[in-house]
Amino acid sequence: MRSVIFCRRTIKELLRDPLNYIFCLGFPLVMLVIMTIVDRSIPKEAGMVLFHIQSLAPGIALFGLTFVMLFTCLQVSKDRAGAFLMRLYASPMQAIDFISGYTMPLMIISILQIAIAFVASIMIGRATGYVFQPVNVLLCILVLLPSALMFIAFGMFFGTLLNDKAAPGICSIIISAASMLGGVWMDVDAIGGTFGKVCRALPFYHGVNAARLALQGRYDDLGKPLLIILIYAITIYFVSAILFKWKMQSDLK
Repeated sequence: MRSVIFCRRTIKELLRDPLNYIFCLGFPLVMLVIMTIVDRSIPKEAGMVLFHIQSLAPGIALFGLTFVMLFTCLQVSKDRAGAFLMRLYASPMQAIDFISGYTMPLMIISILQIAIAFVASIMIGRATGYVFQPVNVLLCILVLLPSALMFIAFGMFFGTLLNDKAAPGICSIIISAASMLGGVWMDVDAIGGTFGKVCRALPFYHGVNAARLALQGRYDDLGKPLLIILIYAITIYFVSAILFKWKMQSDLK
């Protein structure tokens, strides 16, 4: 019950800021439209499929989740800076109540954001002659949930570790890294050398890859990237939870 009450408070705080709607919902949709226009402008002879809607939709969906990370970071750091959490530390609430109280509403927002991205993608697909398979879309949404948890964990980690002025800058670096190194805007599979190895060592590539495989119905190839992103998500979330609890205990001393 304590987690639910704190969850409701977090939702109200997130809905109070109109920037959440612009960046979490509006900006990914704008990028989806822009990249579709770019795709339609590329000659078919070039053979580029990265910006086709069936490849673009999963990438844009994951890209949108990076903004959930940003607002998680802003919310946690703002609560810490305003001494709001310090006052609640004196209540019977435990660290798990705070962590789940941040996680639950942001997971709901992540699911809604992914769903909106796919609704827009389906509409664009109909206009461009591509039909999405409903089963594959649902599977892709499920496959993106570990990535959503990972980005929420990143937000809690930086929001707990840094102040409200430094944290957003670090999150901006993660947003850029996720979009570039994850293969949202480039074909990582075609890149070799050290850069390609770095991309494949990071979780962002595997999150995008798993989502694209799910949307293509390539279930046999889905196991490895999905397992990798699950390991990353659980590990980062576990580390973030430990850091939050440690910071809570140190603030109480």
